[in-house]
Amino acid sequence: MSTSFSQRVVAAVDIGGTNTVFALVDRQGVIHRRGSLPTRSATTAQAYIASVSDAITSNSSEFQIVAVGVGAPNGNYFNGTIEFAPNLPWQGIIRLADEFSARMNVPAFVTNDANAAALGEMYFGAAKETKDFIFITLGTGLGSGLVVNGELVYGHDGFAGELGHTIILQHGRPCGCGRRGCLEQYCSATGLVKTYREILLTSDPDRTTAVTDESITSKAVFDKAMNGDEAAFYAFNYTGELLGFALANSVAYTSPSAIFLFGGLANAGELLFTPTMISFEKNLLSIYRNKVKLLPSGLPENDAPLLGAASLAWNELEKR
Repeated sequence: MSTSFSQRVVAAVDIGGTNTVFALVDRQGVIHRRGSLPTRSATTAQAYIASVSDAITSNSSEFQIVAVGVGAPNGNYFNGTIEFAPNLPWQGIIRLADEFSARMNVPAFVTNDANAAALGEMYFGAAKETKDFIFITLGTGLGSGLVVNGELVYGHDGFAGELGHTIILQHGRPCGCGRRGCLEQYCSATGLVKTYREILLTSDPDRTTAVTDESITSKAVFDKAMNGDEAAFYAFNYTGELLGFALANSVAYTSPSAIFLFGGLANAGELLFTPTMISFEKNLLSIYRNKVKLLPSGLPENDAPLLGAASLAWNELEKR
């Protein structure tokens, strides 16, 4: 049976500092025509958008592309822009949605990558039956998306929900945002490694070689903890303690029924979840205790960015 122009799909685009991945995604979350391009493959944003658009539309005649969804660092939902993203090659404000829409002749929508992933959790992950939840990405940094009554919270300017840049320890570790003590400096893959290095140095000041050893990654700390390394185990405990504390505070803002953890650090399983849950319940206001589930994401890790971007597009189409 021919599917020529019968299968409606959205174009999902995830822009990373190194690579851009894209695909056609149907309403059931099935991914078609996956591809990628180096993000720095063009000298201007306009040339880059043209390359991505051409790559998406080539060999896609059997599909009807009805919208474009883009997840990007510093993506502004209201303006359809990327604004002053430090890890992307284009400076200033890039009118991404307008450019994609003009190139592909369909509506285009932009949000930041963590917000997109939160929508992906609601459409295609473990939050399908959940209207009020918090989504946390634990990767190189800590990203988050807040969903209230089935709607993503953007705030007045499109930048709501930056839990990674709430201050967990005053005068703490310096953060790339210019402040000190931000949550993502402690509760992320890089934060875990910093904690482990600090523990090594505190326990034995002469272990400077171990502290600067580049082979110490978050995966290495996990492996060490699983093999009985006390310092690595304590690093996970400390990370979970701070994360649980921060999440307990976040509950007071939106009263979610669940919090979903996603990303490399969340893959540590009980090593992270157990201390996080203990700290979480300990620090919750009594009216919230035993009401909020702390759960792993239901999104496949490799596909989450694309499913998130696709969810943004489908969500906007359905709202219209």
